[in-house]
Amino acid sequence: MVEKADAAFRKPLETAFHSALSHLEKLGRNSVATSVDYSILRSRLNRPLLDKGLPPEQVLVELANDVEGGVLGSAGGRFFAWAIGGSLPAALAADWLTSAWDQNAALFACGPAAAVVEEIVGGWLKEILGLPASASFALVTGCQMTYATCLAAARNALLARHGWNAEEQGLYGAPPIRILASSAHHSSFGRAVRLLGLGLSQVVYLPVDSGDRLQPEALERSLKADSSAPTMVLLQAGDINIGTYDPFEALIPIAKSHGAWVHIEGAFGLWVAASSRYKHLVNGIDAADSWATDGHKWLNVPYDCGYAFVADVKAHRNAMSHRAVYLTHDAVARDQLDWNPEWSRRARGFATYAALRQLGRNGIAALVERCCKHAHSLVTLIGSLPGAEILWEPVINQGLVRFLDARPGTSDEDHDRRTDKMIAAIAATGEAFFSGTTWRGKRAMRVSVCNWQTSNEDVRRTVKAVARVLQETKKTENCLPGKTGKCGDGAG
Repeated sequence: MVEKADAAFRKPLETAFHSALSHLEKLGRNSVATSVDYSILRSRLNRPLLDKGLPPEQVLVELANDVEGGVLGSAGGRFFAWAIGGSLPAALAADWLTSAWDQNAALFACGPAAAVVEEIVGGWLKEILGLPASASFALVTGCQMTYATCLAAARNALLARHGWNAEEQGLYGAPPIRILASSAHHSSFGRAVRLLGLGLSQVVYLPVDSGDRLQPEALERSLKADSSAPTMVLLQAGDINIGTYDPFEALIPIAKSHGAWVHIEGAFGLWVAASSRYKHLVNGIDAADSWATDGHKWLNVPYDCGYAFVADVKAHRNAMSHRAVYLTHDAVARDQLDWNPEWSRRARGFATYAALRQLGRNGIAALVERCCKHAHSLVTLIGSLPGAEILWEPVINQGLVRFLDARPGTSDEDHDRRTDKMIAAIAATGEAFFSGTTWRGKRAMRVSVCNWQTSNEDVRRTVKAVARVLQETKKTENCLPGKTGKCGDGAG
């Protein structure tokens, strides 16, 4: 006999609630890094699939126990790897409600409240980010799919100018689309280029200056080299390594004068538009054709959430919209299926709606500015420690630190190895978590601050942990054969 719904959910949800709350409340005390490896996790989780099912609360208790030590502390304030935010309380709670409501956010007909919330959210986001109010938008899984959405719209518009309907005719025999991008561009666009059948061989990488900014002269030369080709120009709002911005006010008019489509990648960097202190970095950005950013980075909504915006509403709709006889389309309300690559899709608008309402305009600005301040403190304080150097002082919330091998006659390769070793050693302390990158041929520890919870105390603890690792590393090396100096046990 099937248990009544009002009784069936209470115990499992209460179990999940207590487990989730325990995890969140321990973030400040627990290790940020994982403490178990692949083999342990697999041995715990690879249980036999039983013929007879288990009580749901038992499943949840065992799941929480089995993943213990295998969940990164990325939801907390001392996680500085890649560009990962946490979850605001309102956004997390709204995401729980999203799962409970279980709406298919494809059409107004199958999720009326989800459709209306998403419509409102799109307007709020355009206002906050300084984008044209007339632009269309889509809430997708992340910046990977924002690229696919925006570049599909670009493909439609550019080929239509050459008398070609990409959606009807495909790409066989279509004029090839040239794609111009800086050599510092985010690699996710390459996957979108492949998915859309545009071809990686059509990408032309242009040189950048010392701050990884695309230069107007380089763009002008490349556009003039084949002025008749349908062209996409990809610009950067917040480079993935150092957070710098292309000079939009100079580049976009050049691209437009040659009939190119301009797309802005701003996975985290677009959010500086909310801050009076940093919004100058995106001056002129509203003249582009499409824009991409994430919610699960700087806005701190749960995974997965990305936002795509397109100035050419017709091209966007032509690239995405779909009709079938069994679908119910609304004559007034916005049907999300007309703008998104996904069909069955999560109602991710609820979490975004909650996050924006919790923060408000001032709260978003404060979050951006606070993260930038903490990133600057982390990079400058760690970079000033003996054995470390600053490779890039943050412009916004991204910076680079390198660790040096102090032995005589060391090479860049030795410094690379030392840097990777230090990143791993810092993670092993459990006090903080960073990731590595290669920038201008050098390995570096990338400092990325996106979490709303990161505090002055988190910065202090992290710098102290890095200093301790550097001291312990030096002490260990002094104890190696042939070295002089005091070892941990007092021996010379």
